[in-house]
Amino acid sequence: MNVLAQLRRRFAAALTDMGESSAELVEMVRPSQDAKFGDYQANFAMPLARRLGRPPREVASDVAARLTVDDLCDAPEIAGPGFINLRLSDAALAAILQRTFESPRLDVARAERPRTFVVDYSAPNVAKPMHVGHIRSTVIGDALVRTLSFLGHRAIGDNHIGDWGTQFGMILYGYKRLRDTAAYEANPVAELSRLYRLVNTLVEYEESQKTVPDLTARIAAQQAERERHKHTGQADKKQAKEDRRLERELAELRAELNEIRAKQAAVERDAVVSRLAREHPEIGAAVLAETARLHAGDAENLALWRQFLPACLADIQQIYDRLGVRFDHTLGESFYQPRLAAVVDDLRRKGIARESEGAVCIFFADGDPPMVIQKRDGAYLYATTDLATIQYRMETWRPDAMLYVVDHRQNLHFEQLFAAARRWGCRDVELVHVSFGTVLGDDGRPFKTRSGDTVGLSSLLDEAVRRALAVVSAGDDAELDGRRRSHERRRQIAETVGIAALKYADLSQNRTSDYVFSYDKMLAMNGNTATYMQYAYARVRSIFAKGGVDAAALHNAAAPFCLTTPAERALGLELVRFEEALEACVTDYRPNTLTNYLFELANRYSTFFEQCPVLKAESEPLRQSRLMLCDLTARTLKQGLELLGIAVVEQM
Repeated sequence: MNVLAQLRRRFAAALTDMGESSAELVEMVRPSQDAKFGDYQANFAMPLARRLGRPPREVASDVAARLTVDDLCDAPEIAGPGFINLRLSDAALAAILQRTFESPRLDVARAERPRTFVVDYSAPNVAKPMHVGHIRSTVIGDALVRTLSFLGHRAIGDNHIGDWGTQFGMILYGYKRLRDTAAYEANPVAELSRLYRLVNTLVEYEESQKTVPDLTARIAAQQAERERHKHTGQADKKQAKEDRRLERELAELRAELNEIRAKQAAVERDAVVSRLAREHPEIGAAVLAETARLHAGDAENLALWRQFLPACLADIQQIYDRLGVRFDHTLGESFYQPRLAAVVDDLRRKGIARESEGAVCIFFADGDPPMVIQKRDGAYLYATTDLATIQYRMETWRPDAMLYVVDHRQNLHFEQLFAAARRWGCRDVELVHVSFGTVLGDDGRPFKTRSGDTVGLSSLLDEAVRRALAVVSAGDDAELDGRRRSHERRRQIAETVGIAALKYADLSQNRTSDYVFSYDKMLAMNGNTATYMQYAYARVRSIFAKGGVDAAALHNAAAPFCLTTPAERALGLELVRFEEALEACVTDYRPNTLTNYLFELANRYSTFFEQCPVLKAESEPLRQSRLMLCDLTARTLKQGLELLGIAVVEQM
C-alpha cells in the first residue's frame, strides 16, 4: 500500500472542497524528516495562504477540518506557521503491516494505468571490450526495467549496440594488414581488440599532427586576448568574470594540448608503433574507406563483419551474465541500416532537413550547430540511426515513453534528436534522456589504469570479486571453529558479494553526479553499501536458522503485529513505505531513491535488533510479532535488491 499516495488523495479531496486547485499543493505532502513531527507532513498552507490572503494557521486548520483520514491517522496536528502533521494510528499501521506480510508482492499495487516504456541502455560498441564507462548505463537501465515491470508497466529493454560504425572500419583495416594470425586463431576477440586499439592509436596520432598546430595557434590567440583584456584598465565584477572565463578556456586548451602531446610521445617512444605510423600514412582515410565499403555491401568486408560479430557478442554476453543483466531485444545499428535512406528522404520531403554544403542537415533556431544526418560522401551518422530507431520503436511497440540511459556528455545530441523527432511527428511519446555523471579516480579524473588506459569492465569485476573473497575468507577464518565453508563456497559467495558491491556503489549515487570509485568503500560492512544490505538480510536469516523457525509456519500462524516499542514502530513504518520508494524511483528515474530507502530500512532493523530480543521475547505473541517483522524485513530487502539487479546470500 502506498500510504503517501493515499494521503495525497485525501488532501486533494479536502482542497477541492475548498474550491482550490490541488495538483501542485498535494506534492508538498511528504514523509516527515523528524519523527517528532509525525510520520507525514503537509507543507502547503503557507503558499496557499498567500494565494488566499489569509493567515497560514487558519488555512491549515480549515484544510484539516475537511480532511478525512481517521481510518489511517490520529487527529491531525497544526504546528508552527501552518504545518499539518499526521501520525499513522497504531491500529492502522498494524493492519497495513498485516496486509504487507500476507502479500507475496509486499502489498505493492500494480499500476492502475500501465504504460509501455522502451529503455535504451548499455549500448556498447561490440568491436572493443566493455570498460568502466559502460557500468553506469548498464546497471541504471537494468534497475529501471526491473522496477517499472514490478510496478505493472510494460518495460522493454533494448540494447542498441554499436555494430556497424567506424570501429569496424578500424578492425577491418587492422585485420587485413596488421593481424597476428596465430593470435587470432587462439583468441579472436583478444586479437580483434588489440587491432582496434592499435589502429585507433595510429589514427589518433595522424590526426594529432594536424591538431597540435591548430591548438597551438588557438592558445596563442587566447593568450593575446587575455593580455589585451588585462590592459583595458577596468576592474569591475563584469571584467573579473570575463578574466576568469579567459583563464579557464586557456587552461582547458593547454590541458588538451598536453594530453595530445603525451599521446604523441608515447607513440614515438614505442619503436614498433612509431614504425607502423610511418608505414601507414593516411590511415584515417583508409579506415573510413573500409567502413564505407562495409556499408555499401562489399562482399569481402561483409563476410569479415559476419565472421567477427558472433565472437564479439559472445564476449559481451559473458559480462552481462556475470552482472545478471538481461535485455528483451539487442538491435544494433546494422539492424536499422536499410531504413536510413528512406528516413533522410522523408525528412527532406517534409522540409525538416535540407542540404547544406553538400551534407543533409536539420537546423535549429537556438543557434546550436545543425544535426547532420548525411555527410557529403553519402555516409549516414548516429543521428540518422537514432531517428530510424525511434521510427521503428513507434511502429513496433507504440511506447508511451522512451528512456535513453546515456551519459551527460550527450545532452546536446538528445536535445536535438528529440526536437527533430517532435517535428517529424513523434508528439504522443515521452522522450527522456536519463543522463548520468562520470566514474572518477582518486585524482578526480575519469577512472583509468595506472598506465592511463580505460579500465576494462571484466577486470573491474574480477578485482571486486577478488577483494570480496578476501573479506569473506577473513570472516570465516575469524570464527572459533576455523574454516566453516569450502573454498568453492567462499568463491561463490565472493562472486555474489563482489559484483553486488560494484553495482550498488553505482546505483546508490545520484545518477546526475560524478562519483569517486573505491573498492574499499563499496565492500565496507557499514554504510550505504550492498555488503551492508546483504549482511542485514543474512542476519535476519540467521535468527530463523538459530531458532529453528519455519517461515512457512510463521505465515500460517496469522498472529497480530504488536508494536510495543519505538524501535518496533519505526521499523514497521519503514516497511510499509516500500511502495512509496518504488514510485519515487521511477518518477524521476533515479535508482538511488530505492537504495536510500533500503539503507534506511537496514538501519531501522539494526536498531530493532539491538533493542528488541526476538527469540527470547517476553511473551509468545511478542516473539511471533518480532519474527514477522524480521521476515518482512528480509523479504523487503531481498525484493528491493532484486529490483536493483542484486542477489542476496543466506550467510555472509
